[in-house]
This record gives sequence, structure tokens and C-alpha cells, in this order.
Amino acid sequence: MSLPSRKPIPFDNPATYQISVQGWLDATMSDLLGGMTISPDTVEADPPVTTLEGELRDQAALAGVLNTLYELHLTVLSVKRLEI
Repeated sequence: MSLPSRKPIPFDNPATYQISVQGWLDATMSDLLGGMTISPDTVEADPPVTTLEGELRDQAALAGVLNTLYELHLTVLSVKRLEI
């Protein structure tokens, strides 16, 4: 049985991403993180979880955001490309 063929997703096109990290980020850090919307978990989680969501110009910009999170010593829990 073969899998249905899928149209390739270009890596150099804009896309909307949702990234979850362990830890707390202040909304003022949005510019540092590609302009993504920063939403701390409203439920008292221990440790806290923060969700970032927004459109990035390409996967190089995504790599930049992930690198910044690494430099901030935050554990990335998930990265999801959202359908437009």
C-alpha cells in the first residue's frame, strides 16, 4: 500500500507556527522572537509553559527563533506548523 502523494511544502515561504516552551516569557520579548505572540499558560503549571504563535517569513526565521529560545535556556516542548 502506498501513501498518497503530498505536495511539497517550500521551506522559503511564510508560514504560521506554534511553539511551546517550558518556562515563562514576558510579552515584551516578542520583537526578539520574530514578532510572535507570547501567551503564558493560564493554568498554574509547574513548571510554567509559554506558547508562541505567529507568522515567520521562512524556515530560516524559524531557526532564528529556536536559536534565541536555546540561548535563553528554555526547553522547547513542541513546534507545530499551522495550516493557513
